[in-house]
Parts: sequence; structure tokens; C-alpha cells
Amino acid sequence: MSMIFGVPLAVLFGQLLIGIINGAFYALLSLGLAVIFGLLKIINFAHGAMYMLGAMITVILFDYLGVNYWVALFMAPLLVGALGVLIEYFLLRRIAGQDHIYSLLLTFGVALLLQGVLTNIFGVSGLRYPMPEVFKGGMNLGFMFLPYYRAWVIVIALLVCFGTWFMIEKTKLGSYLRAGTEDSQLMQGFGINVPLLVSLTYGFGVMLAAFAGVLVAPIYSVTPVMGSHILITVFAVVVIGGLGSIGGAIITGVLMGIIEGLTKTFYPPASSAVIFLVMVVVLMFRPSGLFGKEA
Repeated sequence: MSMIFGVPLAVLFGQLLIGIINGAFYALLSLGLAVIFGLLKIINFAHGAMYMLGAMITVILFDYLGVNYWVALFMAPLLVGALGVLIEYFLLRRIAGQDHIYSLLLTFGVALLLQGVLTNIFGVSGLRYPMPEVFKGGMNLGFMFLPYYRAWVIVIALLVCFGTWFMIEKTKLGSYLRAGTEDSQLMQGFGINVPLLVSLTYGFGVMLAAFAGVLVAPIYSVTPVMGSHILITVFAVVVIGGLGSIGGAIITGVLMGIIEGLTKTFYPPASSAVIFLVMVVVLMFRPSGLFGKEA
């Protein structure tokens, strides 16, 4: 059996695959955070809860209504996005223009509320979501076995990420979003409904988190506390990439997933801390992040 630094090749590629999958989730979640902070200047501590809601709604739709995976893939993010619009309209809009700490505390409170309610209803033992029939099995690549579903997760997550980047950076809608948040009075003078634009932007940001939640449901156990477990890691990824950098969030998310996967292979005890170590090093030499703009 081929070895690299004493590690079997199949083990190395298996961990690398897990790293890329985690990187795809990090990229989706980081992208949502970057959209919300970059365009709205809101530190969204409810992001992990929206990711959890996407997964929970997927399981609930299947268990109670018999809704299949493909419908849930669109329905769950839309429902969470609608909740996001309501949160922005009734809560976040009341503290618009205040210090960032207010949005952080408010969204943290929303996250605790959602987590507490769902924990009271479903407990913390975890719910299972069956693997969709079409994705059962996998392919033998010679050096490793690649499950079909994991390949699908990587492809669709990266397509959504780069589609979002293209929409925000290269289209007229994206230019309206950027202009509306930078100079709202000017845009309102041109007849653009800026408050609606802000609500939809926040809703879209949390939709990305919910979409990641739907994708993760068939892979990992779904619990009401799953969002809090990943949130701090995703914030670290966003800081490394540069707060508000759309492209930076995508690239850094994938890279950090790969680095985490390789660390699990060569030095497992450091795998849970490696992303934070990278964050410390980056902040020491480039406080604005790898792709952020210097102040």
C-alpha cells in the first residue's frame, strides 16, 4: 500500500475528502456571514441557528409531511429566509446605525431562543435524515471510495458560492445592493426601496446558512445545538478571509476545511484548533484578513 509520511494513501485522500466537504460547508456559511456583514454591517450571531433550522426543517418536513429531499432543498431555505426577513424588519431595523455590539447581542439572543425552543421540543439526542435514494452508493476511484452524496455536496455548494459571488460582484442587482447599503439616501432618491433591499439581503444571507443545513442533514446527526458547534469556527474563517470579503469567504472556507482535514491525518490533536491558530497568525501580520481591504 502506498504511503505518504507514514500515512496510507487511502486514509490521506479520505481525510482530504472530508476536509473538502467541511470546507464547502464553511464556504457556504462564511459566505452568508460575509454578505450580511459586508453589505449590512450586521454581526449575525444567529447564523449558526439558521444553519440548524435548515437541517431541522428538512427532517421535520420529511417526518411529518413526507416532503422529499429535493423539495426540502428549496423549501427549507425559503422558510428560513422568510424568518430572516421578519427578524430584520421587526428587530434589527430598530437598532440600525447603532454600534455593532447591539446587532451581535440581539442576534445572539435570537439564536439562544430558537435553540432553547427546539431543544425543549426535540431534545438534544439528535434526529436522523435518510440518505436520498439517488445518492446511495458511490464510485471506486482506485485510491479511495467516493460516496455519490459527498460528491454532490461539494459540487452544489461551490456552484451556489460562486453563483452568489457573481451576482453580488458582477450584476446590476449586486451593484444596487452595494450602493444601497453605502448611500441609502442617494439610492432612495433614484426610487430604490432600500429598506426592502436590506431585508431581502439579510434573508438571502440566512438562506445560504439554511441551504448548508439541508445539505448536511443526510450526513450528520441533526440536533438543535448543531449550529452553536460550528458558528465560532465559521466566524474564525470569515476573519481569516477578511470581514465582508465575498470571494475571501469562499476561498478561505474551502482552504480551512482542507487544512483541518490534513491536520486530522498528520497530527489529530491539533485538528480542532488549527483554524484558530491560522486566525491568530493572519491577524498578527494582516489584521484586515487575507482578502480584506486595509483600513
